[in-house]
Amino acid sequence: MMPPAFAPFAQGAPLCVMTRLAAESLFRADRLDALFDAVATRQYRRELKFSQVVELMMAVVTRVEDSVLAAYRARKEALGVSDQAVYDKLRGLEPGLSAALVADSAAQVAPVIDRLGARLEPWVAGLRTRVLDGNLLGKTQSRLRELRATRAAALPGRVLAVYEPETDLVTRAVFAPDAHASERALLDEVLAGAAAGDLWVADRNFCTRKFLFGLAGAGAKFAIRQHGSLAGRALGERVARGRTEGGRAFEQRVALDFEGETLTVRRVTVVLDAPTRGGDAEVHVLTNLTGAQAKASRVAEIYRKRWSIEDRFFELATTLDGEPNTLGYPAAALFAFVLALVASNAVALRRAALRAAHGAEAVASMSRHYVASEVRRTYAGMMVALPPEAWAAFRGLEAGALAGVLRALAGRVKPGDYRKATRGPKKPPAAKARYKNGGHVATQRLIDGRKKPVS
Repeated sequence: MMPPAFAPFAQGAPLCVMTRLAAESLFRADRLDALFDAVATRQYRRELKFSQVVELMMAVVTRVEDSVLAAYRARKEALGVSDQAVYDKLRGLEPGLSAALVADSAAQVAPVIDRLGARLEPWVAGLRTRVLDGNLLGKTQSRLRELRATRAAALPGRVLAVYEPETDLVTRAVFAPDAHASERALLDEVLAGAAAGDLWVADRNFCTRKFLFGLAGAGAKFAIRQHGSLAGRALGERVARGRTEGGRAFEQRVALDFEGETLTVRRVTVVLDAPTRGGDAEVHVLTNLTGAQAKASRVAEIYRKRWSIEDRFFELATTLDGEPNTLGYPAAALFAFVLALVASNAVALRRAALRAAHGAEAVASMSRHYVASEVRRTYAGMMVALPPEAWAAFRGLEAGALAGVLRALAGRVKPGDYRKATRGPKKPPAAKARYKNGGHVATQRLIDGRKKPVS
């Protein structure tokens, strides 16, 4: 039961209260500081605690504060250190600590989702789907001395993320502060987490012999688009397997050789009705899936659903500030992106509670932008009325208790109030006159020149 002071917000702004409760679960100060002590090898905490850095940066990532400096000034007295000390802490954060923070957030949220009974349908029964994709962080401002002598865009790093669609969580992340490093150079760290019962889905950038053989050696399954540079030995003719969405499906057995070993896989080809934006007329997917659950059309569908992780990255870009362009040091920029991933896991917990109360279809129709906008508008005022100490009663709730509170709040949300806007089919663009430098038009004259409808 919620304290009386929470009643107005629980009734009028349940999404905002749910967001704070999810954050209370993931960002407990004692747990964060214990994680820092267990993982950090170079840094230490004396005057400035890791939990304080996380809280400050979360205000920036969730757009409550406009910048790191603004967040610092709002907390200057509580922190008791200089702004330079905060920046020094950020630029010295270790990649291993960021990776541990992502994994720890997923480990905390998954049991609550299970208690809510809100897992989504598995892509393949009996397998844990892992969708792998990379993200190159956007350019930063040239604030560092080394960047002032170049006009080139300053890129602070690269991230590989592993997304689990059944729980809607990012469960792992691998980082490279060198933005020019190849995504493939990080695959050894990804392979370390592969296990029997996994189904790995990825784009062609990750289609290497070493990765495919590593997954198969770990007992994992995969459905990965074939890279043009990876050729195998055809074991028979290509066989038609009917139609799938967007084209005709074919199948062929292929043998791959690597370091004296041979791996036989199925190559599922979709001959597209219309070429991709890149001009590809066919898409080839390599898989070691077998049985009725792995028909050619089904494999093609599994690969197509890989875009679910792109939706997560889009959500980070539109509703969170995971790439502040003022953070030039790679460690600081990567840490901000990590906190955005963790915040997105908190949002996934909120969505799970909504699914438990209203069903998956109703939640899928809700606009994430509209939900994020409402939370952002209400959050600051709620935290004035209910400061952090008022939330102490909810810290450390076990999974079942937290699930119960979230479900009750979710029941007060009306999904129809946040329905996505719909639009008709796109019309082909009109032909445009050749641009003349300095040219302009009067909008009103163009409107006045419209053809009048015939009555």
